[in-house]
Amino acid sequence: MDKPVFTADPAWPRLSLPADSPPVLTVVVDTEEEFDWNEPFDRDARSTRNILQQPLAQAIMDRYGVVPTYVVDYPVADTPESVSVLRTFLEAGRCEIGAHLHPWVNPPHEESVNAFHSYPGNLPPRLEREKLSRLANKIEEAFGIRPSIYKAGRYGLGPATYETLQALGFKIDVSVVPHTDFSDQYGPNFIEFPDAPFQVTPELTTLPLSVHFVGALASQGPAHYSRIMTTGLATKARIPGIAAKLGILERLRLSPEGHSLADMMRQTNAALKSGKRYFMLTYHSSSLLPGATNYVRSNSERDQFLRSLDGFLSFFQKECLGEMQSVSSVAKMVSCE
Repeated sequence: MDKPVFTADPAWPRLSLPADSPPVLTVVVDTEEEFDWNEPFDRDARSTRNILQQPLAQAIMDRYGVVPTYVVDYPVADTPESVSVLRTFLEAGRCEIGAHLHPWVNPPHEESVNAFHSYPGNLPPRLEREKLSRLANKIEEAFGIRPSIYKAGRYGLGPATYETLQALGFKIDVSVVPHTDFSDQYGPNFIEFPDAPFQVTPELTTLPLSVHFVGALASQGPAHYSRIMTTGLATKARIPGIAAKLGILERLRLSPEGHSLADMMRQTNAALKSGKRYFMLTYHSSSLLPGATNYVRSNSERDQFLRSLDGFLSFFQKECLGEMQSVSSVAKMVSCE
């Protein structure tokens, strides 16, 4: 199967926060069913027991004034017990609800279930649009609001996605993972994409995930990391791990999944030093159910996960003097540089 080519447009205007704004943090939660990440995709894997655990993290975010965006996929929006949990947050103004498209569990079921089709942007444009339309309708039916925020499952943007988002009334995309190439897994290549907010059209804004470099050569990371560190030879020789251990160069994503509190603090300090002021912390809802992801396998690991989340929010607010903002608020704050 030929993977659709999706590239960055150099003409997209870059956006920035107001000059007098402090650092700003948003939180986006991939709110989805549990499934075995090490096994083939399965249309029947639709359990959403993890949603019952979300109040654990929500209580922490409430203390710091965080209004997270739960980007919800079809099994979650189609499960009354899961909707009830999230709707309680929504109706109290404690969260936003967006859309998260996992093609293999989202009707209509026309495509073969495989790794290639797990990226929504690899689907035929008509099918991608129909799946996302049905997801938006299901979310509106479940929560009483039409979603305007989108995150592609597996970060799977494609050449038709932005047009589809605009046609369906979406205003904000949060799918871009800067400095990262998923091509070897059939996914998109985001190496040339901006690592700051940008405007696709006057009606559609993209807020990227926070991916930054740390180490002695951090300033060289955007230009050279993907070219040097992610080659087959470098990976085989474990060069990325050696460079990270020696404090030379390391790529970090802002997430408590697979990253310690110290990692997240190092990343944020380095990004602030380089002039960044917008940050997005992300994780999967299923990490709050022990054993549902590779990141949290036991109750003790979940406790540590929650402590890391709490510790980072405290660090960002008290040491970085940052503000907590919702995704929608940031999209309204940013303007062309």
